[in-house]
Amino acid sequence: MPLHIDLLTEPTGAQLHDWHQVLTAALGHDLPGDPVPSSDDVSAQLTTPSADGRKLLWLARNTAGAPVGTAALRLFDEPGRSHVAAMELYSHPAHRRLGAGSLLLDTAVGAARGDGRRSLVTRTTVGTPGDRFLATRAFTPALKLTWRRLRFDSMDTAAIGALAGEQHPGYRLETWEGVAPDALIDGFALAKRAMGAGPAGGIPHGHVPWNAERVRSASELFAKRGEQLITVTAISAADGSVAGYTELVVPADGAGRALQYDTAVVPGHRGHGLGRWMKASMIQRITAELPGVTEIETDNADDNRHMVAINAGLGFVPVRQTVEYRLSLAE
Repeated sequence: MPLHIDLLTEPTGAQLHDWHQVLTAALGHDLPGDPVPSSDDVSAQLTTPSADGRKLLWLARNTAGAPVGTAALRLFDEPGRSHVAAMELYSHPAHRRLGAGSLLLDTAVGAARGDGRRSLVTRTTVGTPGDRFLATRAFTPALKLTWRRLRFDSMDTAAIGALAGEQHPGYRLETWEGVAPDALIDGFALAKRAMGAGPAGGIPHGHVPWNAERVRSASELFAKRGEQLITVTAISAADGSVAGYTELVVPADGAGRALQYDTAVVPGHRGHGLGRWMKASMIQRITAELPGVTEIETDNADDNRHMVAINAGLGFVPVRQTVEYRLSLAE
């Protein structure tokens, strides 16, 4: 069936509506029972400028004008990641196996290669049509992640409270919403660099140059999308440095599922239980202050045994697996 692809330089309301239609149909089919993003969430994701790169967006239609697929390509501009592009591709389940996915993939690959990128990375859920689609192309599976979920209506509230209330001599907790306080932002940027030491399989994510400016712009991005970024940090009493942190993002409507973002402990402060302490404190805060949030979801690389053990101890249970694929763009 002939298809037409539009590059969305300034997406219109109608184009954003069609994108949302494809995305929610694909997610509803491939991940039944999972919440799907609202149209406002999708519009914010697509139209808010990224803090670390550019986005290219394509919408595919059939001859009847119906939207059948989408592709988003993220081109990182930072010096340490200027060789990488990241892709998200979705096909409407009612129009699969008609060539839309292949055409969108070819378009995204061509754009990434034309921009001088050497690697293209993407993620899909294990066992879904997207997984089978990528497995038949030249992509290489590089990193498997297990997603875990903590439902507040079934968690051990007393155990979480006990962990959050533990004493950790030499450390205190500091919590903020949005951008880090000026007094801590430089130290927080240093702690963010510790995240780069986590398992990454064969995914060439590159070096992320965390500094105060990047921390500020990344935090402000969530606010621009209407989301709430909450950070809990462990502060060393010896020198006031940020010894570790954990981040959580609450959706714009303040309800449903919150997403766990980074959690890291600076190497010199590991082995003191700070990761579990910070995460338990975050859970306690969310359940007390944001009653509309009902669960938290997070992901871990399968070889990150320490964080897997922490999450299991807090009550997170596995719900699905995703795999990150890599495509070499070298000629």
